[in-house]
Amino acid sequence: MRWRLLWLLSAAAGCCCWGPAAGKTLRGGFVSAAARREPWRPVARFQFHGDHALLCVRIKNIAVAVAKAARLHLFQAQEWQKLEDSIQDHSCTEKFSKAQLTMTVNHTEQNLTVSQIPYPETWYVFYVDKFTCEENYSESEDIQFEMVLLNPDAEGNPLDHFSAGESGLHEFFFLLVLAYFISACIYAQSLWQTIRKRGPMHGVLKVLTIALLLQAGSAFANYLHFSSYSRDGIGAPFMGSLAELCDIVSQIQMLYLLLSLCMGWTIGRMKKSHGRPLQWDSSPTSTGIAVVVVVTQSFLLIWEQFEDTNHHSYHSHHGLASGLLIGLRVCLALSLAAGLYQIITVERSTLKREFYTTFAKACILWFLCHPCLATIAVIFREYQREKIITIGVILCQCISMVILYRLFLSHSLYWEVSSLSSVTLPLTVSSGHKNRHHF
Repeated sequence: MRWRLLWLLSAAAGCCCWGPAAGKTLRGGFVSAAARREPWRPVARFQFHGDHALLCVRIKNIAVAVAKAARLHLFQAQEWQKLEDSIQDHSCTEKFSKAQLTMTVNHTEQNLTVSQIPYPETWYVFYVDKFTCEENYSESEDIQFEMVLLNPDAEGNPLDHFSAGESGLHEFFFLLVLAYFISACIYAQSLWQTIRKRGPMHGVLKVLTIALLLQAGSAFANYLHFSSYSRDGIGAPFMGSLAELCDIVSQIQMLYLLLSLCMGWTIGRMKKSHGRPLQWDSSPTSTGIAVVVVVTQSFLLIWEQFEDTNHHSYHSHHGLASGLLIGLRVCLALSLAAGLYQIITVERSTLKREFYTTFAKACILWFLCHPCLATIAVIFREYQREKIITIGVILCQCISMVILYRLFLSHSLYWEVSSLSSVTLPLTVSSGHKNRHHF
C-alpha cells in the first residue's frame, strides 16, 4: 500500500509538471494585433555580457515588415522598470522612444551588436510597428522571423547561446554526471547486495536509491539538454522536461520518506520495545500526515512550474508559489527538528541518540538548503542568483543523501552482524562506562 501510494503521488505530480522548453533561438511571427493589445510584453529577454554580444534577426516576408515600419526596441531591465513605474507619465510612443537600442526591420537578415556592458544585465526585446501605438488598426499579415541571441565566447566571438545566468551550468552538469558514474562504479554492487539482504532498513534504502537514481537521471537529462542548447540555442525540449520530471518525482519521494520516517518514530516511540531494531514504522496517522504534506508540496511545485517555464528545478522566490514552497520547507525543517529533538532528549541509548541526531542533520540540510540559498542569493546580482540556487541546492541535497546512506547502511550492517549472533552484541560507549547499549 505504501509503495502504491508513493508512486501514485509522484506520477500525478510529475505528469502535471510536463511542459515545453524555452530557448534563445526563437522562431515565430511578429503579430501586430498582439503588439497593440499588449505593447509592454517583451518578445524575448536575455542576459547579455561582454563587449560583442549580438542580436541576429532573420525575416522571411520583408515586404510586410517594411510596410508596417517594423522595429525592435531593446531596454535594459533597470531602465524598463523605471518606465513601468512611471507608466502614467509617458505615452506609448514616448515610452518606446526611450529604448537604449533600436533596430529597424527592413532587411532579410540583420545584426545588432550590444556592446559596452559593464556587467551582465537582463535586456528586454519588444516588437513595435506603426499600429502598436495607434488607435486605428487594419488586419495585416504576420511577420515570420527567427531571432538568435548570442554572447561572446572565451575568444570574444559572438557564438555563445548561453545567457549570463546560464553560463557554467553545462560544465556543472557534466561534472555531476561524471561524479554519479564514478560513484556507481564503486558502490553499486555493495549497495545492491545490502538491499537484497532485506534488513530493517530495506524499504528506506530502496526508496532512497530510487530517489538518487531519479536525481542522477535529472542531471543526465539536463546535461544532454544543455549540450544541444550550446549548439543551436534551442536545446532538447524533451530532455529539459524530463529533467524537471525526474527531479520533482525525486523531491516527492524524499519528502514522503523523511516525513513518514520521522512521524512513524514519533508516534510509535512509546509503543516499541527498546530491543527492537529501528525500521520504517508507519501508521494511519503518520501516513495521512505525510500524504497531506506531499500533496501540498506537489501542488506548489506544479504552480511554480506554470509561473516560471524556464528549465531549472530550483527557482528564486519571485512568485507567490515559490515563496509558499520555501515557507513550507522551512516549516517542515522546524517541525521535523522539533519532533526529533523530543525523541533524542528521552532516548537512553547513546547509539540511537547519535542515529536520530545524524538523521535530523540530514533532514534539516535537505529542507533548508533551498530557503537559505534563496535568501543568500538576494545579495548577488540577478544573473548570479539562479546559478547559486541551482548548483548549491543540488550539492547540498547530494550531501544529505550521502549522510542518509551512511546512516542507514551502518544500521543495516549492525543489524546483520547482530542477527548472526545468539546474543545482542555489546557496544561500549567509552572506557569509563560499563553499561551495554543496544541499537
